[in-house]
Amino acid sequence: MSAITTQERIAEALLQVKAVKLQPDSPFTWASGWKSPIYCDNRVTLSFPEVRTLIKTELADVVAGVATGAIAQGALVADLLGLPFVYIRPVAKDHGMGNQIEGELPAGSRVLVVEDLISTGGSSLKAVDAIRRAGCSVLGMVAVYTHGFPQAEQAFAEADVRLVTLSCYDAVIRQALATGYISADDEALLKEWRKDPAAWTGKK
Repeated sequence: MSAITTQERIAEALLQVKAVKLQPDSPFTWASGWKSPIYCDNRVTLSFPEVRTLIKTELADVVAGVATGAIAQGALVADLLGLPFVYIRPVAKDHGMGNQIEGELPAGSRVLVVEDLISTGGSSLKAVDAIRRAGCSVLGMVAVYTHGFPQAEQAFAEADVRLVTLSCYDAVIRQALATGYISADDEALLKEWRKDPAAWTGKK
């Protein structure tokens, strides 16, 4: 039997603490309106010391977090490395100092960005834009998990941002099947959703 990969190890941890939920029979509705048999909330991992330690050690080069899901994970990594930490809001505040970037980010800094989840990539790349507008360069982005949508891959390529993820949809499905979380029928349905999530409506 081959050794478990990092992607599979992270996927197993996400499933164990229910940060990833699979419900082919009772789909979730995302903010976009898409129906989805999967939901990922990596903030759950913060309540489990062993899992959050696994994640922060795999994210050991990251110094900036995307609000709100990746703030804590980015801060943990920055603390581990003894490096400065900032976080990036989706938009600038409409009060106070009007900041979009919270923390001290000197112009010319080289920034690695941490994200918890990559879906279509839109919100993640807004953070990249904010960093670049501040006169800094983005070395790349590291995320805990990605659905692996082609449009996200294209968006990151067009933005010239290297993306590395600790785990992914395929790894989660493999681990869920191996542990009996889902059946073979569920696996087929989950793979069908992955082909065209915007048009997917659930079991027929």
